[in-house]
Amino acid sequence: MSKIAYVQCPTGIAGDMFLGALVDAGMPLKYLIDRLKSLDLDDEYTLTEEDVQKQGQRATKVDVSLKHSHHHHHRHLPEIEKIITQANLAETVTNNSLAIFRQLAIAEGKVHGIPPEKVHFHEVGATDALIDIIGTCIGLDYLDINTLECSPLPTGGGTIKAAHGRLSVPVPAVLELCQMGKVPLYSNGIDKELVTPTGAAIVTTLAQKFGQPPTMNLHKIGLGAGNQDLTMPNILRLWVGEKEEAIDEETVAVLETQIDDLSPQIFGYVMDELLQLGARDVFTQSVAMKKNRPGVLLTVICDLDKVGICERFIFRETSTLGIRKQIQSRSVLSRHMKTVNTKYGDIRVKVAQYGSEVVNIQPEYDDCVLIAKKLQIPLSEVILEARKNIDNLQ
Repeated sequence: MSKIAYVQCPTGIAGDMFLGALVDAGMPLKYLIDRLKSLDLDDEYTLTEEDVQKQGQRATKVDVSLKHSHHHHHRHLPEIEKIITQANLAETVTNNSLAIFRQLAIAEGKVHGIPPEKVHFHEVGATDALIDIIGTCIGLDYLDINTLECSPLPTGGGTIKAAHGRLSVPVPAVLELCQMGKVPLYSNGIDKELVTPTGAAIVTTLAQKFGQPPTMNLHKIGLGAGNQDLTMPNILRLWVGEKEEAIDEETVAVLETQIDDLSPQIFGYVMDELLQLGARDVFTQSVAMKKNRPGVLLTVICDLDKVGICERFIFRETSTLGIRKQIQSRSVLSRHMKTVNTKYGDIRVKVAQYGSEVVNIQPEYDDCVLIAKKLQIPLSEVILEARKNIDNLQ
């Protein structure tokens, strides 16, 4: 079993909300304060926690209170990196903190049209952002989180006043980070800034997946409160639990359309090209359509970032006028390739495992075809020979 955490963000995410959820999930505030002392920033801030109510629900609010003389302390990326690398932090904490700030620098650099190392951080270079980001990494390390996943993020709306003037929400850096991280976005109808650059940088750097909650044994829920009072509880929920290592889960898109007025010959071309475009799988089924007309159901399984490409191709190359799509999660066995030696030559085999147990081994079809053509022998004979030698792998 491996430790996993899922970040549920119904009202968005900010660094202090994530930090509050980690403290609520079991990281002692004293532990956090002690670890942060190695940053040598104690004269710039104080750190406190309190239980608060958000729309009648309890949550933990962690506040980074800045001392007056450092309220507008701005830093460049090299200075931030120096603070992190010179601190006495765990290796994982150091690496994750550096990765988050570098991700943020890349996004800010694209927004302003300058190299990442030239970015002059404003809000996100201030002391509170340093504490939020590094503190979050300390909390994930303390809770021994191996895998982090995150829900889709709400866009928010309206405008806010920032260092560069009044900006539309989501602010440019947040949009850039969401694009870089291929984050699914939606509107929850709240016209406020819901996702901050700090919050977006944390999850787009550390979260391995965005989507529905993973299959897990839930052990603890950490509730982190935000600063705003909204029409729904402004709380980030951190689900902490364990996940079986035997089966991984991934999110895919399923595209479907029925077609009854296209030459059957074209389907072969369409299927081949969709696979070349990156579809995971493509298949057809015969169906009876309205007025009992015979038709074909075309189904495409692809990654989320391939949906647009596959849809455009289907519309261009077939006669369909509409495509249905679903976002689904699927369980996947871990797989790796091995090579078996046969009297016909080396043949790769795909080995599928459920944890440490090998549950399926299959000869690689393309390897068997190449040998059959080269030696002018039946394909079935090559596959049979490969299967005989597979026993030595188990």
